[in-house]
Amino acid sequence: MRIAHVTDCYLPQRGGIEMQVHDLAAHQRAAGHDVDIFTATRSDATGDAAPEPDPAWVHRVVRARRPGAHMIACIRAAAPLFAAGDYDAVHVHWSIYSPLGQIAVRSAAAAGIPTVITIHSLWWRIEPLPRVSNLALGWSGLPVLWSAVSHVAAEPIDRMLRISRPTIVLPNGIDLGEWKPASEAGPRIGSEVVLASVMRLAPRKRPMRLLRMARQLKARVPGASLRLVIVGEGPERATLESYISRHAMSSWVDLPGWLTRPEIRDVLHAADVYVAPADLESFGIAALEARCAGLPVVAKARGGVGEFITDGLDGFLARSDDGLVDSLEQLVRSPLLRSSMSAHNRRVPPPLGWAAALARTDEAYAAAAGLAERRAGARRRVAA
Repeated sequence: MRIAHVTDCYLPQRGGIEMQVHDLAAHQRAAGHDVDIFTATRSDATGDAAPEPDPAWVHRVVRARRPGAHMIACIRAAAPLFAAGDYDAVHVHWSIYSPLGQIAVRSAAAAGIPTVITIHSLWWRIEPLPRVSNLALGWSGLPVLWSAVSHVAAEPIDRMLRISRPTIVLPNGIDLGEWKPASEAGPRIGSEVVLASVMRLAPRKRPMRLLRMARQLKARVPGASLRLVIVGEGPERATLESYISRHAMSSWVDLPGWLTRPEIRDVLHAADVYVAPADLESFGIAALEARCAGLPVVAKARGGVGEFITDGLDGFLARSDDGLVDSLEQLVRSPLLRSSMSAHNRRVPPPLGWAAALARTDEAYAAAAGLAERRAGARRRVAA
């Protein structure tokens, strides 16, 4: 099968969408498909002096830097992208702002190519913009299959666009074995309790709030030895460093920056608890990786982490920041609770491995092909 992925967000930028699209394409290619990626992300997006060369199947179709010019460039690049109809399926990945993806959907649908849209963000954050966009551009009338990475991300799509076909869920995939601890000896035992988190250091991920919660937690359990490791990089680093210095937290809080996947795995295997402070997680791939690494996960109940974390079984889902601190305090005070949750997470993997993800994606492409064929049949009847 010839498959085209279209994404405004891609490597060398780092984030959930960027890595997930890359991994999905790589696994599809390994399964024997002919896969291309079309992206609006420049190869020098991170400012690296010498970015790594792309493989032949990655196509960077937009060069503009300024926002206005970028939008125009996306329209020019995407409009003719699939006019020739050379692909068996086009898979478009949308976030909040996805001009290349939006124009590519229309190009692919006009060419009669089976098209899947996957929403990687929580649209109720931007209501009523999708409603207005749908009224103006008619997204819900296109013969495309709508999907989202979690049920919590899918629900607002159906509500806002009033699509006749319910939005399906295509969860992110993960290499389960890559994150599993090498030893089955059990959770790490020691006097120090290590909390870990992996995120972009940006306001939406709430790293500053995590530091404040960590201070609250330390005040509640003054006799406990705590360490907090926040892996990631982003615009809030300087603010975080200032806060850590101002409150004398440098002896027990680490900001190691961006790490490779093996390095992140080592951090998780040396930790006791994973904490995800964001309010607005459409899925939470980093939390899933931590769960696969055997860590109890503490996160907000409203986001997509609830797709793979059951409250009280393999972690805690809290409704507020105070609830997050309460859950962390339980885990810090009880080695037995940490041990039981960790043992469960090591023993029972979530059903989100790549084999299942690829099978669900193939089913989505087949359903999209049915939609495209029905639209083509209707056009033939009208023409006749």
